[in-house]
Amino acid sequence: MPSHRLRGALFLAPLVLYIAVFFGYPLATNVGMSFREYTAASFYTGEAPFTGLDNYARLLGDPLFAKTLGNTVLFTVGSLAFQFGIGLALAVFFQRRFPLNGVLRSLLLVPWLLPLVVSGTVWRWIYDQEYGVLNQALLGLSGAVERLTGWAPLGGEGIAWLSSTDMALTSVVIANVWVGIPFNMVILYGGLQNIPRHLYEAAELDGAGPWQRFRHITWPLLRPVTAVVLMLGLVYTLKVFDVIMVLTNGGPANASHTLTTWSYQISFTELDFGTGAAAGNVLILIALVFALVYLRSGRTADEGGAR
Repeated sequence: MPSHRLRGALFLAPLVLYIAVFFGYPLATNVGMSFREYTAASFYTGEAPFTGLDNYARLLGDPLFAKTLGNTVLFTVGSLAFQFGIGLALAVFFQRRFPLNGVLRSLLLVPWLLPLVVSGTVWRWIYDQEYGVLNQALLGLSGAVERLTGWAPLGGEGIAWLSSTDMALTSVVIANVWVGIPFNMVILYGGLQNIPRHLYEAAELDGAGPWQRFRHITWPLLRPVTAVVLMLGLVYTLKVFDVIMVLTNGGPANASHTLTTWSYQISFTELDFGTGAAAGNVLILIALVFALVYLRSGRTADEGGAR
């Protein structure tokens, strides 16, 4: 028995070492840094005085904290809602057999496969106020409406998607939704394939319509996959950085900053590494809370099923 335990420990040792070096050490360093006055000078002098909770107090007392936290909530909820909703609709749609089904599904994976910097750059071109394809299409539609009714919805000017404080956050949400739809579609499509077809056939024979089949068969049996998709999507969306930085850099006037981009700005623009580390820890804490809620709900569901 001891030899079996030793072999098991040896198999686990590389994994434990990997987690300790690449996850545990950076996390512990970040937590320690958040309790110190760590600036650019600290890298040269090695001096970083212990300040306790001062960095957290400074962070929470910053007027930008409430705004950034609100942006984070709006960005996360908006992204998850549309990514999941559109992804589920596409997954249900591709359950049908029709010509080029596989080809179209493969093409829809392109946003997911592209590097996020590339996706952000593409959307920056799309959003360009003067030459972007989105504004050109909307101006063409506005012109058609004006010819028919005499009213021009856009007044002959394109929308300032990235330079308007009212539109910047909406713009990055749209781009992030586009990036995340394929992930949701693929996972949900896989979950749909595991639902026995005879249940749909029996329900159809009983006179159930498409909505009734979805409500009473598809949705209940897809819940375990849905929980996984939403949890992974939540963690991913909370840490989105590339798309926002490429599109707006958190601007204009901090209108599209989330906790991720704001912590980067504090650390690497203002060079206040202690407060930046505190902002990162707040983000980690939020993600941890949701992860614990997810694990708790999953355990409760398993216990209910066991009964």
